[in-house]
Amino acid sequence: MAGIDLDIGFWCRAGRCPVNEDFCGAQLPPPGQEARGSVVAVADGVSAGGLGREAAQTTVTSVLRDYHGTPETWDTTVALDRVIAAQNAWLAGMNRRRAPAMGLTTLTALVLRGQSYTLAHVGDSRCYLLREGELTQLSHDHVVPHPDLRHRLLRAVGLEDHVVVDYQQGDLQVGDTFLLLTDGVHGSLPDRRLRECLAGREARAAAETVVEAALAAGSDDNVTALVVRVRGLLEATLQDAQRQAQALPVPPKLAVGAAIDGLVVTALVADNGVNRLYQVRDPGTQRLYALKTLHPSRAHDADERATLAHEGWLAARMASSRVAEHLVALHPWLPGGGERTAFYLLYDWHAGETLQQQIDRGERPGPTKAVALAMQALRVLGRLHRQGVVHRDIKPANLHQGDDGLLRVLDLGVALSGREPAATRALHAGTPSFINPEQWGFQLGPGEAEPAAPDAGSDLFALGVTLYQLLTGRLPYGEVLPYQMGRYHRDPVAPSRHNPEVPIWLDHVVLKAVARDRALRFETAEEFLLALERGASRPLNAPPASPLLRRDPAMRWKLLAGVSLVFNLILVVWLLFLPR
Repeated sequence: MAGIDLDIGFWCRAGRCPVNEDFCGAQLPPPGQEARGSVVAVADGVSAGGLGREAAQTTVTSVLRDYHGTPETWDTTVALDRVIAAQNAWLAGMNRRRAPAMGLTTLTALVLRGQSYTLAHVGDSRCYLLREGELTQLSHDHVVPHPDLRHRLLRAVGLEDHVVVDYQQGDLQVGDTFLLLTDGVHGSLPDRRLRECLAGREARAAAETVVEAALAAGSDDNVTALVVRVRGLLEATLQDAQRQAQALPVPPKLAVGAAIDGLVVTALVADNGVNRLYQVRDPGTQRLYALKTLHPSRAHDADERATLAHEGWLAARMASSRVAEHLVALHPWLPGGGERTAFYLLYDWHAGETLQQQIDRGERPGPTKAVALAMQALRVLGRLHRQGVVHRDIKPANLHQGDDGLLRVLDLGVALSGREPAATRALHAGTPSFINPEQWGFQLGPGEAEPAAPDAGSDLFALGVTLYQLLTGRLPYGEVLPYQMGRYHRDPVAPSRHNPEVPIWLDHVVLKAVARDRALRFETAEEFLLALERGASRPLNAPPASPLLRRDPAMRWKLLAGVSLVFNLILVVWLLFLPR
């Protein structure tokens, strides 16, 4: 994966000072870590102590070197905060042994990752953003608010045991230019002059022009400028999605005919109390879309926002994979351009219906068609599982057959990707009637088991239940209501007992897929798919019936209780009625 396309240049001079205590640098991501982004930093050592140059150099070096060594799961602000805090603790420890403190520095660090930037700032070096001709100062100077004392820092790396860092995050756009400066430059040049120096120049030439302009304007300090031009972006990262999810408002309830970001609502498709799904139309093209957002009552639930953001990130990530044609495409941008004013996901709209809608109408596919649908679903699941994704809610309502004949898997809302929020992972997600026994803590044989985490086998069991329902109109273990636990105290009835059209070989495949004993089920989607493809030519053996004592571990105690009851009844009869 290629990284963000950046043009980075810097220029650093001692100016009229004998020693240059400024330091700057840039670090591109190592191979394989392009998604972590690039980091640049500028520092201005405090000369009064005598070791400002060393403090600036070690601080910038530690940020550039250590940022990519932090865990990938950390948010950018967390990673920067840990790295800066460690450097501050080291400098502060050195300074405690000196009077006065000698190793202090400012720091302005910028990480450009995915489609967003993160700024970390301490002191009076600065960061500017030039966007569409407008120059904006992003950082705030930590100096004494008095004209005669503006050279005195209120915050610096190494000044105190705990450093307070300012953080700011925002969206990136192609064409953005970031300018990082030390006070020797911004103290001599107004914003208008900075903007002129940046215009029409490559990054290094622009940095040199800014520094030389500051010297020409009479700067008597070290002068450093670092310029970053954004020429291309990566696809949005999960961090981008999470940040937007928390920043944008949730739309209110939308009535038919209401408009949102240029899209007109044509129907409310579903409302489960957590999410609302609308059909919307683009008036310009008349194209239909599916708009998914949170129910207004969940607007302040940060966990639900994070879960929906993860769904959008995962759908976008899958768009470049082989599984994309069997998923519903996500639109990260509005059809007519512009910025979103609310938090929602925008998907393609496909004509057709879900398998659940067909079942509700009493239309049950024949065995041949049911097998064909299951095979399509297994190809999707196999590709998802190979990428480390577990769907967790496979059922007829989430399998959509389009007018084009293609089966699509819907709703990645509770899917596991390895990057899902902790709250999503902790959910006992899925539809109860389709959840495998292990997730309920059920096991065959004596003893109790803890509920198992969902995995690829959970999706395969759910698809087996789906295939059983398509063939018979029934559920193998009966319906489980949301407030109930699954009941697995009997083996399922063979589908052919409910539907004589089901061949025996298919009986064996379905019963293997929904077996109560995990060891008897299919291990992979490919194994399940192969069994269906071979069909009657190479049929599977019938899964063995579970012994009574394994079906119900409490049966031995029930039998002992029954024997004890009979014995006691005989004893009572003998004592009361038989002659002595």
